[in-house]
Amino acid sequence: MSDAYYRFQDAIRAAGFEPPRVVSPGKILRFPGKDKRPGNRAGWCLLFSDGAGGCFGDWSTGIYRTWQAKPDRPFSQAERTALDRQAATARQLSEAEHKARQEAASKRAAAIWNAAIPAPGNHPYLVRKRIQLHDAKLHAGALTLPILDFKSRLLSLQFIANDGGKLLLSGGCKRGCFIPIASETADPARVIICEGWATGCTLAESETLAVVLAAIDAGNLEAVAVSARLHWPTAEIVIAGDDDRLTKGNPGATKAHHAAIAAGALLALPQWPAGAPETLTDFNDLAVWLAGSGS
Repeated sequence: MSDAYYRFQDAIRAAGFEPPRVVSPGKILRFPGKDKRPGNRAGWCLLFSDGAGGCFGDWSTGIYRTWQAKPDRPFSQAERTALDRQAATARQLSEAEHKARQEAASKRAAAIWNAAIPAPGNHPYLVRKRIQLHDAKLHAGALTLPILDFKSRLLSLQFIANDGGKLLLSGGCKRGCFIPIASETADPARVIICEGWATGCTLAESETLAVVLAAIDAGNLEAVAVSARLHWPTAEIVIAGDDDRLTKGNPGATKAHHAAIAAGALLALPQWPAGAPETLTDFNDLAVWLAGSGS
């Protein structure tokens, strides 16, 4: 069992996760999703009680894997059936737990949002980003933003502190959800999807007739874009990506490109004028720099 224990952990690491330090056979365990903070619990795993196999996944990305302790020995039909049955049961249990956490988070989000007060227009983050309020609220001193799905259900919240630090409501749904900036219309001609809320505000203030949605981060761009295409099949959809040119692989531009292909959308990236610092990455950075430089 101990050998299987360690090899199961190695399989989880090979998929890009940090598994729990202790894996208890027969028990579903939570751990951070891919590229998530230590407190995140989007990842899950189950080592089967007999140690013959296990399964793991990540609800934030949709990743799901099964694992067998002895891959060099083909399973008999009975063993394969038993493994598949255990994996299916584990996934159903994990999904039910995940759904319950999200439903609880949605209720907390509604309570916080309803109790929050309108944010002041001179909030330090708004001033620094040179953006308007766009219906943001204030909770415990932080800008509070609604995270919706395409049925307009409030599922979670994002909090932005004075210094720009961002947090999502624990347990809330993010995949395929967004922060609306410009008012939604039933049949928009143009939909712009970006990563962050401040970038979305900048775009909405310059593209006043477009629906603008912030996907929260680059990893969520594709899910939001594909859902937007299904929701508005005739709209022109533009993915306004970040240009993470100082980061290996330029994840902002790369994921924006993938999202545009998946949704049949156009791709827009910031065009940097001569002299623009290389630390700038998004359309809000560009707008703030141009305003400050007098251009």
